[in-house]
Amino acid sequence: MAHALARALRSLLARCSTKCPCAAVAAASSSCLRSAVPRASYAACPRSILPTSCGGAVPAAQTRFLASTAGPGPGDEGSGEEEEEESMAEWEEDEDDGADAEIGDGGNGGGVALRDVKWGARALAAAEEVLGEHFGDDIAMFAFKVSPKGYVYVRLDKLTNRYGCPGIEEIENFNRLYKQKLDEIIERGEIPLDLALEISSPGAERLLKVPGDLDRFKDMAMRVQYHAEGDGLISDQMDGIFMLESVDIQAEHCVWKLADVSENRAGKGRPLNRKQKDWRLQTSFDAVMKATLYLD
Repeated sequence: MAHALARALRSLLARCSTKCPCAAVAAASSSCLRSAVPRASYAACPRSILPTSCGGAVPAAQTRFLASTAGPGPGDEGSGEEEEEESMAEWEEDEDDGADAEIGDGGNGGGVALRDVKWGARALAAAEEVLGEHFGDDIAMFAFKVSPKGYVYVRLDKLTNRYGCPGIEEIENFNRLYKQKLDEIIERGEIPLDLALEISSPGAERLLKVPGDLDRFKDMAMRVQYHAEGDGLISDQMDGIFMLESVDIQAEHCVWKLADVSENRAGKGRPLNRKQKDWRLQTSFDAVMKATLYLD
């Protein structure tokens, strides 16, 4: 019994694997494991999509940490890996519903989504306590979401980072402290025993609030979906990659110019021509349907 418990506790140490930075931008979900260990029976899987400024010109890097169940016993070699694969598939199948992101959805749209889960408010309060007690004003909660099946998603936003990405060490630190906080709450019976936890940064696919986020990311190219306006009427839906030129809060409109990116250029290696450089688009706040960061 003591040997099994010791083995289970050792297995709670996170294992980390880093994937190709270029492929990470397209990653839609992260896989985590449910743990069968009594005291800490949730699994933690921080997922960080980190632009390499955080390092360089490569768009992003992804790091995953897994806390697994107890390792295989004598003669059970390989069974632990099979269980991990099954648990990963379960996470992705159950929780990735493929719905389009919306502002306030608790995912790429930010905000809080408790989904009428009765213990969700307590889990949220615990995350806020960890941020308030151990992190500075430059780390904020971008999104928080729970599901009735016991999944907890937290996305941390670093306000002083160009892309909003916390460092890997900051994500690891939050993960460790949040697990400790959840342990205390679980022992008091305030939330269920079996939880699965994912910690991540928002990533370039985050939805930008208009006008709230525009000034923060004004020096970055954005993909903007908008309704073209003319003669007082709203017409066709349009799409483009722009740089923000100005925002008028009182008039509730913004002015955009074409971003100097490959998608806007006439040919490979050619810069924007004079007409493209002089072109401007004015939209009302209401006409902007969706805005995200664009990585060339």
